[in-house]
Amino acid sequence: MAEKPQPVRVLYCGVCSMPAEYCEFGPDFEKCKPWLIHNAPNLYPDLIKLSNAKEADKVTEQLQSTGISSDGATPSAPKQEEVKRLPGGKIKKKEKQEVVIEKVIRNKRKCITTVKGLELFGVKLSDASKKLGKKFATGASVVKGPTEKEQIDVQGDISYDIVEFITDTWPDVPDTAIFFIEDGRKVPAA
Repeated sequence: MAEKPQPVRVLYCGVCSMPAEYCEFGPDFEKCKPWLIHNAPNLYPDLIKLSNAKEADKVTEQLQSTGISSDGATPSAPKQEEVKRLPGGKIKKKEKQEVVIEKVIRNKRKCITTVKGLELFGVKLSDASKKLGKKFATGASVVKGPTEKEQIDVQGDISYDIVEFITDTWPDVPDTAIFFIEDGRKVPAA
């Protein structure tokens, strides 16, 4: 009988979280070098030859200044803002906390007002749609928008009063974070 193959053990970089063999193709190879010299010297023997203890101490200091211990783990001390990385090492942009209001005209005279981004301020969209529907005496519903994110669609053109209603009802939403889409441009509501 043939032997069962053993799983391959892969060493992941403690800085960029890519396999150590691929660090040189990542976005921040210069930051990865000290970690690689300390943890995987056989992968990149041509990087820097550590000939004495002073250079080894320098690498250890550089590792500690970046917040990485010699075993590749980040310390349990207070963490700085954690950066989300997408496959390939690209940094995921953090969503801006803003409410975007857009008026869409359909059938030449009917309007729908869409409200996007209320959930970023901790507002439950189903409750918000009920309040908007009651306040403006229209139909309001939570729907998935074209980007697969939920938004509130309110029948009618209520863009004239909605900013005041949002800031009064939900005090966590500042009026500086509310924007209108007019002629394809984002315009501050305040």
